Amino acid sequence: MIAKHRLLLAGVTALVIAWGGFAAPAQAQPASASAIATAKELVELKGGAGMFDPIIAGVVDQAKNALLRTSPQLSKELTEVAATLTAEFQPRRSDLINEAAKFYAGRFTEPELKEMVTFYKTPLGRKMLVQEPLVLDETFNYVQSWAPRVAEEMMNRFRAEMRKKGHQL
Repeated sequence: MIAKHRLLLAGVTALVIAWGGFAAPAQAQPASASAIATAKELVELKGGAGMFDPIIAGVVDQAKNALLRTSPQLSKELTEVAATLTAEFQPRRSDLINEAAKFYAGRFTEPELKEMVTFYKTPLGRKMLVQEPLVLDETFNYVQSWAPRVAEEMMNRFRAEMRKKGHQL
């Protein structure tokens, strides 16, 4: 369960890092249908469908687990329904792909999107698609060990600075 949540968090983190967040900047004109189509190709090249699969499964699991807390005797039936709903809602990932495409089209011009699509079709671009998730996972793992060390160091510095000001924390 922890690994599944970590994978989901890593996936979402990777998306946010890779896409620079989900908020599109305000634009004078909406992106063209052609730019959105190119952006959709980019999202699909970058593995958007696979990246969004854990999100749908995660939403189904959250609902199932909420119901299990109040009705643990229905575990078998809820698991069966969860499998059905996961399959049923899987096509809804296209909603996520389409929105991600709009976000890309809002941040990049159509020529830039075409250039990125061309890049991801090159050998280096395909290597990037394979290696980037591994780099992000390694980075995520490093941050998990790094953050507590830095937090402890920072807390010690806070205390030292506050002692200079006459406060004991």
